[in-house]
Amino acid sequence: MVSLKFISAVIATAVAVVSAAPLEKRIVTGNSFDHFMVVVLENEDYSAVMKNSYMSGLAAAHNGTLLTNYLATTHPSQPNYIAMIGGATLGFSSDNDGTTSSSSIVDLLEPAGITWKEYAENYTPLSGGGCDTSTSQASGLYRRKHNPFISFTKITSNAARCKNIVPATQLQTDISSGTLPQFMFYTPNMNNDGHDTSLSTAATWLKGFIEPLLTNTAFNKRTAVLLTWDESASSSGNDQVWSVLVGTGVVAQPKNTDSTAYNHYSILATVEKNWGLGNLGQKDATATPFKL
Repeated sequence: MVSLKFISAVIATAVAVVSAAPLEKRIVTGNSFDHFMVVVLENEDYSAVMKNSYMSGLAAAHNGTLLTNYLATTHPSQPNYIAMIGGATLGFSSDNDGTTSSSSIVDLLEPAGITWKEYAENYTPLSGGGCDTSTSQASGLYRRKHNPFISFTKITSNAARCKNIVPATQLQTDISSGTLPQFMFYTPNMNNDGHDTSLSTAATWLKGFIEPLLTNTAFNKRTAVLLTWDESASSSGNDQVWSVLVGTGVVAQPKNTDSTAYNHYSILATVEKNWGLGNLGQKDATATPFKL
């Protein structure tokens, strides 16, 4: 006869194993993808980016999709970032520090059990993982205006949520440990995103960043990645920005291009549709999700 003590030990061991299971193993399956990453570069016109051979060929090289009719939201930078996760510019009209009590994508993801992180280059959290709401940090390479999560008080007032805003170096650690979150927002520093450097610098950085990820099965497993710019360089025109979808969670469109009208609100619409999250009741509610 099996002893009660033995059965209890087996149950305890099973519980311990489940509790210790890597975060990636406890994912919420999506309709098209299980992981979604957004990478945002800075201030370039679509036409200028398409003159760079690497950027113009990236979608076809990885059987992805170039979005040829993707528009940013406004000028300058910060309202575009707010729009990406808040569904509207929410009163932001400049790059000055500001806050909003509105909901964000985080308020849709967490109730559904979907994990998330903001990976920010050259960002250092406060002691204990608290949110640093400073305009910049000592290196001068990090800027708050490019980290939209820091402007939402429902995030910064929540210690657990603040711990999801991490230095970008954490990405490789999360990949290696199998704890990759399902929604990822990646903010390059002011040099790598091209803001304080050049389009050529941004393209070179992006190549070195994205190519290893796309060949890494620990990262690129039912994963969709949106590579985009926050806004065009020109204040005139329609604010068209270069945007590409790549990854194993992307079904390429014919000739690796899609001329459907998209904008930054399409990010939310795509994530919401994939996991059946509803919407924030902002412009995400009527935005067009990406064809995946």
